[in-house]
Amino acid sequence: QVQLVESGGGLVQPGGSLRLSCAASGFTFSSYRMRWHRQAPGKEHELVAQITSAVGSTTYADSVRGRFTISRDNAKNTLYLQMNSLKPEDTAVYYCSAARIITGDLYWGQGTQVTVSS
Repeated sequence: QVQLVESGGGLVQPGGSLRLSCAASGFTFSSYRMRWHRQAPGKEHELVAQITSAVGSTTYADSVRGRFTISRDNAKNTLYLQMNSLKPEDTAVYYCSAARIITGDLYWGQGTQVTVSS
């Protein structure tokens, strides 16, 4: 059974930090390109960050570049998103996805709520 389970969300003050985790199971994690996404009510879906399955190249949305860091631990089948200098506009449900480019397989997590407020 394929599973992607996000955790680490919560309430944090502006300027604070939070680390999200995405635990993967049921597939070969190391072979998948991983992404973090977010969506807030009334806002468009946004691709936050991406890390490849090869050398681990990373890509970030302009809105988070320099503040967020995506990483993965293939030995633990876990994806991370370190979020620093958080802003109220970062408030959203964050969810991860996994894609195997060779086959086109695509999986999604259920999301975790991040609220940035004073």
